[in-house]
Amino acid sequence: MAIFIPLAFIIIPVIEIAVFIHLGGEIGLWSTILLIILTAIIGTWLLRAQGLATLQRAQASLERQVFPIAEVFDGLCLIVAGVLLLTPGFVTDAVGFSLFLPLIRTVLRIWIWTLLARSGNSKVWVNAEHSESPSDGQTDTIDGEFRDITPQKPDSKTTLPPHDKDPL
Repeated sequence: MAIFIPLAFIIIPVIEIAVFIHLGGEIGLWSTILLIILTAIIGTWLLRAQGLATLQRAQASLERQVFPIAEVFDGLCLIVAGVLLLTPGFVTDAVGFSLFLPLIRTVLRIWIWTLLARSGNSKVWVNAEHSESPSDGQTDTIDGEFRDITPQKPDSKTTLPPHDKDPL
């Protein structure tokens, strides 16, 4: 995995330069530059529109007291799409525009959740798609706070704290 990132920083620019050269030869330099700027503008507009819609869906889920895991994943995909669209290049633009399609995000989300489910923590990730607790009603974690209220027998050497002050 560590070798993947340096290879991506080498291979992706080489592919983008090859596409620039080929497309520049076909439609001309200024048309290519205009097309790069146009994709960045369209990408920014799509990012704003879909980002606001995703935020509204997340807020609606939170109001229903359901964790918006699908909306969080969509938001991350939209951030990646925005970065790819602002990066000059037609290959990165194609990947960025594909992330704006809800069907692509859904397929990607299911694929990633399936991989995570196979990784060993299946109880959490299998049910994450539905943003609810497991269907059998059991969970592995209980979160809460406690305070020991066991009565203490006072002896002559100890005194109880006053009741109006919380010892915690």
